[in-house]
Amino acid sequence: MHEFFYLYDPLCGWCYGATPAVVKLELVPSVVLHPLATGLFAGDDRKMTPDFAAYAWTNDQRIAEMTGQVFSEAYREKVLGNPEGRFDSTAATRAVTAVHLTEPARELEALHRIQALRYADGRDNTDPAELLRVLRDLGLEEAVALLEAGGPEIDDAVERRKAMAQQLMTGLGIRGVPALVRLQEGNKVTAVPNGVLFEEPGLLAERLGLPPEAEEAIR
Repeated sequence: MHEFFYLYDPLCGWCYGATPAVVKLELVPSVVLHPLATGLFAGDDRKMTPDFAAYAWTNDQRIAEMTGQVFSEAYREKVLGNPEGRFDSTAATRAVTAVHLTEPARELEALHRIQALRYADGRDNTDPAELLRVLRDLGLEEAVALLEAGGPEIDDAVERRKAMAQQLMTGLGIRGVPALVRLQEGNKVTAVPNGVLFEEPGLLAERLGLPPEAEEAIR
């Protein structure tokens, strides 16, 4: 068995770019991914200024060229072009954390849809109402109920996960997300170069030291 922590933030464009690799890893029977929302951009509350929007779009084009992921014109116009918009992953981090608390096996599924909501659909995934609609569409009613209840469970879990992610990142010298951390015997952890998440599928299996049959699942 090959176990990894997958460190991410729902508002990270590079994490969205890593989606194809993450999805492929999910298909490998011998791989267990433990997603961990880091809260890296939660509380940022950066305004969507023209300068920041231009910077983001330029970066997004690099990600699209490298990964083939879609950054749509709807995203450019309706999200980056919204002067009332904010760059703050608080709501999205709470949403994926609610899924983690209620149906943990579906956290990555929810994350992928929340990312696509922004970058492909051009809808604002910092808006709690939009996020509730996504979770309802996925049939994640327990997560919806937890969010709507407004109790402390989600925020407590966000802080626990953020602290765990920070401990891993600090201890291993990881500066950003996405990141893979290998979990070994005795709870030993080692950082995986994040470039592997953007390589060819066959190389992904080889670089991670996965068994030969994993290449077929990844291709």
